[in-house]
Amino acid sequence: MDYVFKLVVIGDSAVGKTQLLSRFSKNEFSADCRSTVGVEFQTKSILIDKKLVKAQIWDTAGQERFRSMTGAYFRGALGALLVYDITSRPSFDHVPRWLNDLRHYAGPNVVIMLAGNKCDLEVMRSVPTESGREIAEREGLMFLETSALDATNVEKAFLSVLEHIYYANSRKSFGGDVERPLVLNPDLKGTKLDTKDSQKKQSCCTE
Repeated sequence: MDYVFKLVVIGDSAVGKTQLLSRFSKNEFSADCRSTVGVEFQTKSILIDKKLVKAQIWDTAGQERFRSMTGAYFRGALGALLVYDITSRPSFDHVPRWLNDLRHYAGPNVVIMLAGNKCDLEVMRSVPTESGREIAEREGLMFLETSALDATNVEKAFLSVLEHIYYANSRKSFGGDVERPLVLNPDLKGTKLDTKDSQKKQSCCTE
């Protein structure tokens, strides 16, 4: 294994965090789901520039009562998907708070993809695409709208984060300027390998 990167998937309860992870890691979607209790994680290995990268992806509970506990799991994370539900304005309004928590525990250089999930529910949209794009530009985040149901942009969201981390670490290894913005290949060079078995910590089903 050439690299192991820790990612976290964060956001309010019921925005579809676990469904996004399940779609990316196992290409599965279940309409019958319950909120994550505590934290669970799954792993997935990909190839980037012929290097084997193992992503350890932590799925955290979004309920308020778990906030103090899940913050501890942000430590050591190199990347994150910060997820809101495009049909839920409150989940979008809470993005700054999640962002502050993430940067507090994981550090200011964590690579973040802001994901407006459930874009398949266009008729129920309450958060305009432009609103997501604006906060992403203001905070220096990547941004995509996703759907775990039909897989729209799910792979692209995760691979964008992993590629960004990989190239930043590669540049750092060779003395490059890791602070300079990186331009990602829009076609995403990551090659999927077999998904590892899911491992769970204090977890139920999905969120």
